[in-house]
Amino acid sequence: MAEKGSGNMGNNSSGDAVPGRTEQILCQPCSSKDKQTVADVFCSTCDEFQCMDCSNIHKTYAFMKNHKLVKAKDIKEKPVSFDMKGLDQCDEHQKVLKFFCEDENQLCCSTCAIVDHRKCHSVVEIQKIAGRSAPTRSKLKASLQDIREKAETVVKYTKSSKERLKQDVKEVSLKIRRMRDNVMKMFDDLEVSVAKDAESFKTETLEKLTKKQSDNEKHIADATKSLETIDNVHQNGTPSQQFIMEQSMKKQVDELSSNVDKECQRLKTVTISFDFDETLKLPPLSISDYIPGQLTLKYSVPEAVKPITPVDPIVKLTKVTSIDLKQTGDDAEEPLYSGLDFLPDGRLVTVDNKNKKCLIYNEKLEKVGSYQLSYLPQSVVAVSEEEVAITCGNGYKIDFLRVSKSNKLILIRTCKVKTKYESICMKDERYFVVGTQDDTRPVRIVSLSGEEKDFSINFPNKKYPRDTGGCTYIRNSDKVVLTDRYEHSIYIYDIKNKTRVVVKDDQIKEPRGVAVGPSDCILVCSENTNSIVQISSTGLFLSSYKLEMKYPYRVCVSKNKSIVAVTNSAKSEKKLQYFKVTY
Repeated sequence: MAEKGSGNMGNNSSGDAVPGRTEQILCQPCSSKDKQTVADVFCSTCDEFQCMDCSNIHKTYAFMKNHKLVKAKDIKEKPVSFDMKGLDQCDEHQKVLKFFCEDENQLCCSTCAIVDHRKCHSVVEIQKIAGRSAPTRSKLKASLQDIREKAETVVKYTKSSKERLKQDVKEVSLKIRRMRDNVMKMFDDLEVSVAKDAESFKTETLEKLTKKQSDNEKHIADATKSLETIDNVHQNGTPSQQFIMEQSMKKQVDELSSNVDKECQRLKTVTISFDFDETLKLPPLSISDYIPGQLTLKYSVPEAVKPITPVDPIVKLTKVTSIDLKQTGDDAEEPLYSGLDFLPDGRLVTVDNKNKKCLIYNEKLEKVGSYQLSYLPQSVVAVSEEEVAITCGNGYKIDFLRVSKSNKLILIRTCKVKTKYESICMKDERYFVVGTQDDTRPVRIVSLSGEEKDFSINFPNKKYPRDTGGCTYIRNSDKVVLTDRYEHSIYIYDIKNKTRVVVKDDQIKEPRGVAVGPSDCILVCSENTNSIVQISSTGLFLSSYKLEMKYPYRVCVSKNKSIVAVTNSAKSEKKLQYFKVTY
């Protein structure tokens, strides 16, 4: 209930009214400041009696202009508070909140104040400080309005994006149909043009063949007539007549024979056909064998809208440990870690390409195990808690080593393969995903027993020489990630939907090693920007983290996604570093 006072400002209640005395209502905000001022209005939204000066705040803030103000004298009593729907109840004790702890900035019921805040210095009754809430209320409303506006913006552009996406999908079919119509028109025009030329050739050739046929039919008639003459003279003529006939026809027969011989020598069959170029593939072909195009997905932010915090969490890296990689007594050259991966227990396994070694590091980056290889190792992956697989940079095999809890490494088996493999990661419990060297199939699948097969998607017909491409696999979404060093590009292939996303950015220069991080984000070593780039699994550029090392080369993430290991390839400045992952 609002406070009431007599004309001399003394407190009084309606039950204590005295004849001849005027009852006045005091301004609540002023009362909270120990100042007694007569209230002029009552605001039902603020739930307060206010003097004219205090009520002017309604003219200051736009969101308060709709508050309903009535004259204080028209209201005998402050309206009963409306149902707070549990907001004024203590969650722990189910009592009305009557106190506020200013030390801990927390609302309290009577039990909370006594039990939990008895040692606090400033626990006050809410009723006494309620008048201070106007600025807080203003901030809350301003924040909520801002939240609502941002959410409305998201809804607006989401609707727009949905419509655009629907239209784009329709346009894909329309584009193919237009292309089909253009191709059909091209074939129609080709048919008309070729038929015209063929008809012209046919007409000209038929004239020649008809004349040839006519000439030889005349030769047949002449020869037939001469045979009849010979037979008739031979049967009925005198020997003298027969002699004369033979002599006179000899020249005619020789000429006729010569003409027919010439015709026989020039005898040939005339045909006509039309063949397509060998480079043009024609049906019948399965569409999976030959797709004359590529479906590309692209994400872009509307220019009119400032980017809102992305749904994908941005990984923050904090350096924990770093060591310099120096040439030791048993090293032939300065180390180059061309592959690294975490074991499930947190140990790091690496392969030194230059010195043909497999090494084990503990969580403090202390070298605790080493194994001498007979070849140049290229990459390594943890297969299980005590097994790793290593690809051979200059041969056709994958070696499997056992890693004991005491950090001893033993070669347990070798799988022969038909392709040179560089990068390697796990696809699932039975298969690897491997990046190839100098092969038109840049990424392939290899079983743990060495059986090789291809993905059911058309990769670009491009060969990647050693150290120009790296790959990894996102198991949750069945996507293959491929880096192209000299194209400064990252390709994300959706195997299930047979689509591809191309990621390019000014902060991506010569991408090298790649790994899958928290929330299936993609972490890439950007060599010429000396940074780790983070990309979402859908191809959205999220962030870039500058490293204190030159030419980052390889990256891997611990199984619990809490630690990232990075190594580099800078001559005489090689490092191996651990980073803690936060958000």
